Amino acid sequence: MDDRTCACAERDTRSADHDLFDIGFVGVGKMGLPMAQRLHRHGHRVSAFDASSERASLARAGGLPVLDTLDAIADAATILITSLPHDAAFEAVAWELAARARPGQLYVDTSTVSTKASARVARVFEEAGVDYLRVTVSGNARMAEHAQLTAIASGPLEQYRRILPLLRLLGPSQFYVGGAEEARTMKLVINSMVANTVGMLGEALAIGEQGGLDWRDMWQVLCESAVASPIIKAKAQQLVAHDYSPTFTVEQMRKDVGLILEAGADAHLALPITSVVSQALDHASAFGLGSEDYAATIKLSLRSARAQRNA
Repeated sequence: MDDRTCACAERDTRSADHDLFDIGFVGVGKMGLPMAQRLHRHGHRVSAFDASSERASLARAGGLPVLDTLDAIADAATILITSLPHDAAFEAVAWELAARARPGQLYVDTSTVSTKASARVARVFEEAGVDYLRVTVSGNARMAEHAQLTAIASGPLEQYRRILPLLRLLGPSQFYVGGAEEARTMKLVINSMVANTVGMLGEALAIGEQGGLDWRDMWQVLCESAVASPIIKAKAQQLVAHDYSPTFTVEQMRKDVGLILEAGADAHLALPITSVVSQALDHASAFGLGSEDYAATIKLSLRSARAQRNA
């Protein structure tokens, strides 16, 4: 990986060594809003747009100027940034922005979407004469609020270098991984590991509970053992108290796992572990847990183990 910048000390972009940008930020959802606010607080001129009146109102309440149309966003910005929930929303907004964009602008998308959708959008912006940078972000909304996201970029290298000061405001680590859809693929690699880790935890914790281990003791040992990882330690903070309030919901992870399985099918790769995790997420959704944290699959593993024990 080229141009890695990690553990960088945060610097205020209002200082003389960084340019201030006019940014149009489309999609101020759970991830987009804290990112847009972060850029705005550090002196960049950020205008927001969201099709949801609720999200637009939250952006206004959070101190962001909110514009009413994509036309106004495209007119005001030199950098267009989107944060959207899925392929359909991403393509619809990207096509509209491409129709309004002008040469010299830069389009940056931070959504988790398929490589196929992203490649289609790339062709549209190429025809419009506008550079397109894919910047996927690893982390959840809480991490976005605390500037702890990892940014993974692909597309024109010179544009990555140009906006690196912006990406440094979002978190401590930035990576450039290639000239096309590599950032999309890298995000799927990461989310595959995240989803499968929680699937593994469900089975492991069920074994431990069946064997008479104390719930809190298991988490303490796991977090100090050879299997400890940042994701396990992060989940321990919630799950030790059986707290399934969402950092990333079952439904959101179902969408991402669907993208992973689609990528595997396109590459003729067997993904048996991910397929099982996908079924566990479907099961959680069917039991009404879709709005809970994706770790709710652990809850179902425990229910199954307890049912077996009480049978």
